[in-house]
Amino acid sequence: MFAMFLFLAPVSAQAGEEALLPAVEEETVLYQFTNPNNGAGPLWCKGSTCIVRYEPDVFASGLETLPERKPLNNVRWTLYRRQAKGWSLVARDETGRTREPCPLGVAQDGRILLSVNPTLTPPDTYSGPAQPQVLEFSAKDPAAPPKTLLPAWEGEPNFTEHSYRGMAVDRVSGEILLLNIQQHDAQFWSYRDKQGEWSAKGKLVFPMGTDYEKPEPIRLCYPVVALRDRAAWVFAVSDIIEPVSAWREYKRQLTGQEWDYDFRRLFFTWTPDIAKTPFSPWVELANREKTCGWMDPLDIWIGPTGEAHFLWSERSLDPRLREKFFPTEKLTYSLEHAVIKEGKAILRETLVKGGEGESGEIPGGARLHADPYQRLYMIYYVSGTDAGGKAVSENRVMQLFSGGGHSAPKRVPLEHPLSSFFTSTERGGSRPSRTIDMLGMTPGEDNIMRYARVRVW
Repeated sequence: MFAMFLFLAPVSAQAGEEALLPAVEEETVLYQFTNPNNGAGPLWCKGSTCIVRYEPDVFASGLETLPERKPLNNVRWTLYRRQAKGWSLVARDETGRTREPCPLGVAQDGRILLSVNPTLTPPDTYSGPAQPQVLEFSAKDPAAPPKTLLPAWEGEPNFTEHSYRGMAVDRVSGEILLLNIQQHDAQFWSYRDKQGEWSAKGKLVFPMGTDYEKPEPIRLCYPVVALRDRAAWVFAVSDIIEPVSAWREYKRQLTGQEWDYDFRRLFFTWTPDIAKTPFSPWVELANREKTCGWMDPLDIWIGPTGEAHFLWSERSLDPRLREKFFPTEKLTYSLEHAVIKEGKAILRETLVKGGEGESGEIPGGARLHADPYQRLYMIYYVSGTDAGGKAVSENRVMQLFSGGGHSAPKRVPLEHPLSSFFTSTERGGSRPSRTIDMLGMTPGEDNIMRYARVRVW
């Protein structure tokens, strides 16, 4: 069994909380796309970000489907910039093809960093090798040809178009941490220091699921990655074929598919100095294995004293299986927050909870955001129905207090609320700000990526 943290009860909200007055300063359609039908989409690299702010401009990466090409590698990356006159397309891949969206980062010296993964296969080959790269643009002239950076890797990993990659950028130093998966074996990592050298590399071998019916490695995907002052964190979710044979067989009867994936266990690893100290063994942070639940790692924010704030979502069970396997369990949805200091939990709390026995308002996608005064906020989506039975579909924001607890949530008055979204996070190199840049999708709309700028007062 894996080590589990002692979960501490949240303390009461601190006195003197400021009133939150979120204001929407802009909403626009950034781009529209054709579904590539390759298993990925513009939000697939959800553990990273595809939007960064480099004052006064904002940059965003996107996907463009190549109609003449077949999946899997049938899209190319695009790069957009927002200036005072609005958004414009400043660059796109004119030669390569890929499958997944491309994480974006920025350094305080004006380097715009795009993580790309071009395929090395001939056109219309279904699957095969790929070469992870980082493209370095200039914020002053992003239309100029970028510099291509080739990360150094331990050994000779066999990377493909399924990269499940994550990227973090330390804004001050401009250092980069890049992750890329090798099938079901490990997450490989490469670190580029402030001298411009890929000076450290390694692999995070997946933990062994010894408590499964048939023990197997627990592939960990959708990594949320953070890097600050050479300290690094990786937060990821189990992504393996259903390990419980009875559940797997029942799901096969329901869906007709021979597979169904498990997203029920969250793990993290960290190092206080990526250049000198190995990553810790994987530590299990949360587990919904008992009732076939679901989890999604959402964000990490690094506080002023080095504490790491983890944010994730939980669903208590798989409703398809409840009647047969756990009929007395309640179906709930929640947003969870834990604070980790030097590898140990000092706080865990539930921030929002809905579902049976709770509320008709169901929390969805969420991100953390800090302002220049180190005040930490969570911006999130809510659907369902309110206490009066009225349909709800909106974004909200709340302030999280250092000792636990939070302010009352306030509605963000977006005309087109975003249910899944990226933000201009510090993990991507954006500065702390009262401005939250959001890039995401609105429920009920297909193949439209929207931008929103929200000010937290």
